[in-house]
Amino acid sequence: MKTRICRLHAKDDLRVEEIEVAPPGKGEVLIAMGAGGICGSDMHYWLDGGFGPIRVQEPIILGHEIAGTVRALGDGVEGLSVGDRVAVNPSRPCNNCIYCRQGLQQHCLTMRFFGSALRFPHEQGGFRDAMVVDAAQCVRLENPDVTLAEAACAEPLAVCLHALNRAGATAVNLAGKRVLVTGAGPIGALTVAALRHAGAEQIIITDLEDYPLEVARRMGATDAVNIRTDAARLDDFMADKGHFDLTFECSAAPSAIRTAVMATRPQGTVIAVGVAGDTAIPLNLIVGKEITFAGTHRFTQEYAEAVRLIDRRIIDARPIITSTFDLGDAEAAFGIAKDRRNAVKVQLSFAG
Repeated sequence: MKTRICRLHAKDDLRVEEIEVAPPGKGEVLIAMGAGGICGSDMHYWLDGGFGPIRVQEPIILGHEIAGTVRALGDGVEGLSVGDRVAVNPSRPCNNCIYCRQGLQQHCLTMRFFGSALRFPHEQGGFRDAMVVDAAQCVRLENPDVTLAEAACAEPLAVCLHALNRAGATAVNLAGKRVLVTGAGPIGALTVAALRHAGAEQIIITDLEDYPLEVARRMGATDAVNIRTDAARLDDFMADKGHFDLTFECSAAPSAIRTAVMATRPQGTVIAVGVAGDTAIPLNLIVGKEITFAGTHRFTQEYAEAVRLIDRRIIDARPIITSTFDLGDAEAAFGIAKDRRNAVKVQLSFAG
């Protein structure tokens, strides 16, 4: 059996090719992919050949935001049936290292994560019509009305849920709170939705483009600020040492990080969600305002929670899905995905 794949050979060298697919082995299932979201990391691999210290050193199949349908079961698989629609968790921790034993699987010393060039050989990803995965990676959908395109948003939503958990942002302690989100890409928009679900009173989001800001409004933002055309609107939020109790910085832009710290009140919290290379931070402001500045990385149990929230449409992911392309048009899809004036989450669809 052959499958189409979307493979990056080097910077700006994306090809749709074919490879053989083996039958599923013990504990594995064959998935007919239905949808796959193009992530910022996929874009960095394509546009820049990597991001930060991570570089593409060999051809890599991209994609880690994926969902599909079970087509075949390997020996010993329980809890799944042929025909089940599933979201596929791209994380494969060892569950044996010091961090995994502490429940910190996102920091696994030998983590295997679909479509990642962090290690060599690279971990191949899920942009393909058919793929064999570990059955344990699959979370079944129950709602027949929820699409596989929505289910493929579980991975970025899990990132956002983990960021909220890093901030201790439960429904109890978010009641009446004022929250800033900087960056209205898919992560920013889904962070807004997660904050709305958790009960935040005021959610302001900022970006350089109107289109993603409007999508973020549809996801639950109470207000949106275009800092390229209307930056003065932020002045009131920075007065008297800051307005927000909690800020999620989703862009990794140095100017946005400074804005996040300046607009957060003393002893407030800034969660750094966006990633880039080495980036300057306003350390004196962080120290002087006693800001808690924390990072957040991937997710653990939040993936299953993200699937549940999407499957019940408690969080409706549909507004962020702004265009879909067949896998055969992958290069066109990537081209649209880099145009933030007209796209938020671009997805690929597959032959399954």
